[in-house]
Amino acid sequence: MIKTNVTVWNEFRHEKNDPLVRSVYPEGIHAAIAAGIAADDLEIRLASLDEPDHGLPDAVIASTDVLIWWGHAVHHEVRDDIVAKLHRRVLEGMGLIVLHSGHFSKIFRAVTGTSCSLKWREAGEKERLWNVAPTHPITQGIGDYFELPHEEMYGERFDIPEDGKPIFLGWFEGGNVFRSGITFERGYGKVFYFQPGHESHPTYRDPNVLRVIGNAVRWAKPVFFRELGGVRYPALEELRSAAH
Repeated sequence: MIKTNVTVWNEFRHEKNDPLVRSVYPEGIHAAIAAGIAADDLEIRLASLDEPDHGLPDAVIASTDVLIWWGHAVHHEVRDDIVAKLHRRVLEGMGLIVLHSGHFSKIFRAVTGTSCSLKWREAGEKERLWNVAPTHPITQGIGDYFELPHEEMYGERFDIPEDGKPIFLGWFEGGNVFRSGITFERGYGKVFYFQPGHESHPTYRDPNVLRVIGNAVRWAKPVFFRELGGVRYPALEELRSAAH
């Protein structure tokens, strides 16, 4: 079996500095996600902001098939040179899954080219996520909808490119709606944004959320990697009208 190499990246600050978050994810959000999606076909490593090179040295980037990204409060601390390398790797074929407040991450804003602004409210209200693409690989095993008892509200308008394809629509108890699961293609890479995952709620213990993330990893894994650039390509037929 050829395994998919998955790197789960986490800012990993809230768990260290906030007792409430630490009580929910004592091992870190990234470790909870890794444990929740663990399977025989996945080789999973963890990486976080405060490691050398943010846990993403060249060798790790080069050997990652799918990168899962969770960030929130210190997007500005992520080095631009590493973001540039990640962006290029996505264009070359690496899958990218951006979670929750990672919508404001440098890497997601790089691949979308937009502000990624939205409305938000932190009230711990119920969210219902509607499956609007029941034939999509990411939504397999999910019914018409699933509910989370407590989540941070993200609401429209979400400033993302028009080519994004919604596969989940979220409705919140306070009345707002949101494109909660959206897919993109960038270069040879596939990108999935998934909204649930506020740090003070045990969202990454929910079996539906973990199923979606696991499905997304398998959907986003590369078909191949290919460097981008202008390639001089030979003619396949005789050029009888070519100027000399």
